[in-house]
Amino acid sequence: MKFNPLTRDAGQPEATTSRRQFLKTSSAVTLGSLAASSLVLPRGAFAANSDTLKIGLVGCGGRGTGAASQALNADANVVLTAVGDLFPEKCTGAISNLRRNEKIAERVKVTPDATFAGLDAYQKVIDSGVDVVLLATPPGFRPLHFVAAVNAGKHVFTEKPMATDAPGVRATMAAAKLAQERGQAVVSGFCWRAEYGRREFYQRVHDGDIGEVRAVHATYLTGPVKPMPPASERPAGMGDVEWQLRNWYNFVWICGDGLVEQACHSVDKIAWAMKDAPPLRAVATGGRQIPNNEGNIFDHIDVFYEWEGGARATMAQRQISNCYSDNSDYVLGEKGFGTIKGWSAPIITGATSWRYRGAKNDMYQTEHDELFASIRSGKVINHGEWMCKSTLMALMGRMAAYTGQEVTWEDALNSQDKLVPDNLTWDTPLPIRPMAVPGQTKLG
Repeated sequence: MKFNPLTRDAGQPEATTSRRQFLKTSSAVTLGSLAASSLVLPRGAFAANSDTLKIGLVGCGGRGTGAASQALNADANVVLTAVGDLFPEKCTGAISNLRRNEKIAERVKVTPDATFAGLDAYQKVIDSGVDVVLLATPPGFRPLHFVAAVNAGKHVFTEKPMATDAPGVRATMAAAKLAQERGQAVVSGFCWRAEYGRREFYQRVHDGDIGEVRAVHATYLTGPVKPMPPASERPAGMGDVEWQLRNWYNFVWICGDGLVEQACHSVDKIAWAMKDAPPLRAVATGGRQIPNNEGNIFDHIDVFYEWEGGARATMAQRQISNCYSDNSDYVLGEKGFGTIKGWSAPIITGATSWRYRGAKNDMYQTEHDELFASIRSGKVINHGEWMCKSTLMALMGRMAAYTGQEVTWEDALNSQDKLVPDNLTWDTPLPIRPMAVPGQTKLG
């Protein structure tokens, strides 16, 4: 039985997919089961669209609320009609915050009947009659929600990363391919690709301003995001699922680890520098320096990627308080260097001397401006292929760090290590997976 992206059931190990096959067909893995689905596409999916577009928000935290605001600001003929979250107070908070913005308040048309909470809230939002779905839940749920939205014929904005395990990437890959074939827009939350300065920088790298790229070094050195509280703070009667979801950043199955959930932005920029060609292999080091109660994610990972032809990339990720912080990108070529220090303007030195002096933009807003413009024009954007490659590159690095082994692209792509449980309910027993131990943990 092959992996079914609709049920997320891994079944028996499927035939392996090679790196070369991936480059040729990308999302073709398991596409058949999705293509056989009966779809009802939204109006305007294949042609220019002037209708009022209805938005549904899935995931009402800070990032989701921001995405909804940006979507409403992107197009004056867009309305928010449905919201959903695991927890009802998140829905209430998002609606309240959005209505405080006078510019968009009158287009926040969410009624109590279209406010959904619970593990099935995503499906209720999708089924509520919306045209565009914004996905901003913790990433372990992303493949399930993305496949459902595509299957229902919706245009999608999906936050990064695309999954927390390889089976989830394969499901997302297949659905993104189907969306492309059917004219449904897919825009990802890998927001740096929408920032004007970095767009020009990486275009110049691709055009040869520094010559052939020989090495890339990226840093994502920051503090912890949401440290895990002690088990003694768990409210009486709260089940395993709710406890882990309320502290989602500390569990691999739902957050993916810091490299996958947060530093995936830097991994994505490495991929961008390499024209989105997948690496051949990766090795990594990592572990947990600061105890984190029941949490099972590492607090530091360093990954070493290798490409065909010998180019290398290093990715340094850390989430520890009171340490040096840095979020920079360095691209080394045969004729020069490209450097982006934090939020500063990109520069190139060597055979070519250049510094970005163009317009500055809000990259988060630009993502949505371009999404809705593409829907209106009928020439939809689809980020599916590269957003899945970047996610898998991050997962590849985590696999290498967790196991202490060399991990090839094929190893990562065909991994059967399925972290996200099927058919979760609030009463599902969910023991915490032990933290990985390099040299002992096996590649699934």
